[in-house]
Amino acid sequence: MAPTRIHGLFCRIQPPSRAQVTPTASGIPWLGFVVYPDYRLVKARKVRYATHRLGERYAAYRAGLMPFTEFDAGVRGWIAHVRHADSWGLRRHLLAPLLLKAGDVPGGGGGGA
Repeated sequence: MAPTRIHGLFCRIQPPSRAQVTPTASGIPWLGFVVYPDYRLVKARKVRYATHRLGERYAAYRAGLMPFTEFDAGVRGWIAHVRHADSWGLRRHLLAPLLLKAGDVPGGGGGGA
């Protein structure tokens, strides 16, 4: 049978190595998260990358190479992303060592983030 126009409209399934049927209890990776039936976690690879990147940005901020507003925007963006997962402990662990200079935070002094 010769291919017709309608054959081009159907979705094609990826090769078997790309499409796998797995139980949802083992988690499904999606957009930087691993989604389980009852909760979501941030992928470990994304946590390592964020730790490295936040460390670099924090060092640049402490050295005076980056203004506080730019550093703050990066931290808030990361927090907004991981907020979609069950990440309260992760956020506390990653942000605890980031000490701010006095006068950076409006209405507050230096201290933990």
